[in-house]
Parts: sequence; C-alpha cells; structure tokens
Amino acid sequence: MFRISDYRNCRHYGPLIAERVWTAWWQDSGVALVDFTRHVDEMADDRPIPAAFVAHDQDGYAGSAFLIESDLDERPECRPWIAALWVEEGKRGRGIATALLRAAAAGAAELGHETVHLCCRRHLESFYETRGWRVEERGVGPHDLSVLIHRRKDA
Repeated sequence: MFRISDYRNCRHYGPLIAERVWTAWWQDSGVALVDFTRHVDEMADDRPIPAAFVAHDQDGYAGSAFLIESDLDERPECRPWIAALWVEEGKRGRGIATALLRAAAAGAAELGHETVHLCCRRHLESFYETRGWRVEERGVGPHDLSVLIHRRKDA
C-alpha cells in the first residue's frame, strides 16, 4: 500500500527526488544537481505552481511527479504541465504512476485548469493514453517529443 502526499508535507524526500529526476532527465543538460535540488525545494514555497506530489509507503519514497507552469519552450501557450513522473524501479507496476498522474491533474483542476499537458517519447504514448490522456502533437523539439493533454472530466 502507498500514499500520495503534497511535497510540502514530506520535504525530507527532496534530496532523493532531486537525485532521481536529475539523473533521469537533467544530468546531461549542464544543470548541476545542487541547482536542481534548489528547484525541487521551491516546490515547497507558498506558490500553488510549481508543486510536487510524492508517493511513499512503509519503506519510504516510491515515486513523484511535478506540476509546473511550462515544460516545453516550443509550446509556451500550453499550461500547466505534469513533468518528471518517476517511480522507483522496484515499485513499478503497482499503480503508483497512475495515482501520481491523478494527484497532479487534480491539483491543476483545483487551481481552475481544465486541461493539463505532459510530454514524452513516442514509445510511452500508450502508457498515458490508457490512463485517459490524448496525443495532441508528435515530433516536437530537438528530442522529438509527443505532447499529450488531459481534460478534466467535468470541463
């Protein structure tokens, strides 16, 4: 069993979240881990966005996802975004990613956003589509990313 919490209520996971996300997506970007860790710390301030959601269980950290203003320079009009969805390797396949996506999308909805976006590599599209996301565009930016959208059910 696992729980999803607002990062503001479990900041002790910050260094681990930063390390996982930085290693997965940022280590070759020129951004230092210490700078990325500060970015994660900002998700605990008073602003509603950026925000982070943390999955944890009896063993500790299980995964996380961010709710941010923008994730693709090529699509500045799209706001907000779910980004950096991560589930620990040994904890995958238990519904944690789905729960994190729902929590982040609900966070966006609570702020009045009818839609939320994310980007991924093309081979991951079906993972998101089976969870209610729709592909909006493919081949975006230098990493050939797909942009997906999720619309609030009551919108």
